[in-house]
Amino acid sequence: MNLIDVNKKLQTEDQCLDFLEKVRWPDGIVRCPECGNEKVSRITRTVDETKSRKDKKQNKRTRLYACLEPTCKYRFTPTVGTMFHDSHLPLAKWFAAVALIVHAKKGMSALQMQRHLGVNYRTAWYMGHRIRKAMAEPSGITVRELLPRPKLSGIVEVDETYVGGKQKGKGVYYGKKQKAVVIGIRERGGDLRFIHTSDAKANSVQPVVTANVSPDVRAIMTDEAQIYPWILRRTGLEDRHAVIEHKFNKYVSGEVHTNTVESAFSLFKRGIVGSFHKVSHKHLHRYLSEFEYRFNGREEPDLFGSTVARMVGSKEMKYAELVAE
Repeated sequence: MNLIDVNKKLQTEDQCLDFLEKVRWPDGIVRCPECGNEKVSRITRTVDETKSRKDKKQNKRTRLYACLEPTCKYRFTPTVGTMFHDSHLPLAKWFAAVALIVHAKKGMSALQMQRHLGVNYRTAWYMGHRIRKAMAEPSGITVRELLPRPKLSGIVEVDETYVGGKQKGKGVYYGKKQKAVVIGIRERGGDLRFIHTSDAKANSVQPVVTANVSPDVRAIMTDEAQIYPWILRRTGLEDRHAVIEHKFNKYVSGEVHTNTVESAFSLFKRGIVGSFHKVSHKHLHRYLSEFEYRFNGREEPDLFGSTVARMVGSKEMKYAELVAE
């Protein structure tokens, strides 16, 4: 669904809760999130009754379920245990925020979301990071463990880039020390991976390559950086290494190039410059996850629905956790 479909089909809280229930319990059987029991009782409350509740600790959603298991008796709503848990915002605004982010090719800033959704800046910023966290989760709606992602194969391009503001001080090395290092790995015709590392030294990059590139890869394309021959010798892939020498203004030699991963870097940097203007090193990994997720899902027919499913399968992120040093 695009933003127009979301605004048309998910206007009321009941419509949003119905949609969320279909995502969380696709077989139509509501289960207790505490004990897994299928015998539950639905308690329906009106919006006025919800607003009049004096106990602020009790859930304020209009739809409430009670587990009928005598040893459990847990009360829950469709949002309990998800990224929407304990949010004071209407689900319609949440779904609008998801639609805005997943369909914004160069990203959506918190200030833009604030204007579109009619919320304050801190709320918009917090919503954006919770959506990005769900994008980074490799788990589905039924598996909460962080599962390892499949490794890339075929022809894989590896490159590094530096993310940050203008260089301060003299010398290229001094300027790069102030920037964040991002390793990009992209399988031609396949997925993209962005990984934030502490530096661009071989010892830091090797674990990234090992974790993301399959031993059965057909070829690995890199530029002439000296770290890659050392890394690929250590991983036993030096016989499949092809180098394009940018220092001689050479960018394509047959099928040897790194243009595919560099185009993904270009999109990410245009997003920072045009939408976010600057990002901190602390939260950079979430912005990388957002661009990676949206890039890999660009041909998915219902990226909105897939993102909501990830948010249902992801645990909530407290604001204190987000701003903690």
